[in-house]
Amino acid sequence: MRTWLPVGLGVLLVLAGGVWALQGLGYVGGSSMSGAREWFWIGLATVAVGLVLALSALRRGRRPR
Repeated sequence: MRTWLPVGLGVLLVLAGGVWALQGLGYVGGSSMSGAREWFWIGLATVAVGLVLALSALRRGRRPR
């Protein structure tokens, strides 16, 4: 039960970071973030943090007690 919250948060960070990265590259329009390269890097960093959070929570949840 304690694993689902960080995993869920990690997945949300990965999704949000992916959208930000795509906006930064100009693939998603309609925002002031579109085409701004710094949002690609911010999105990429957010994806990395989300992956680390989710994977570390999954590893912690599978350890024998």
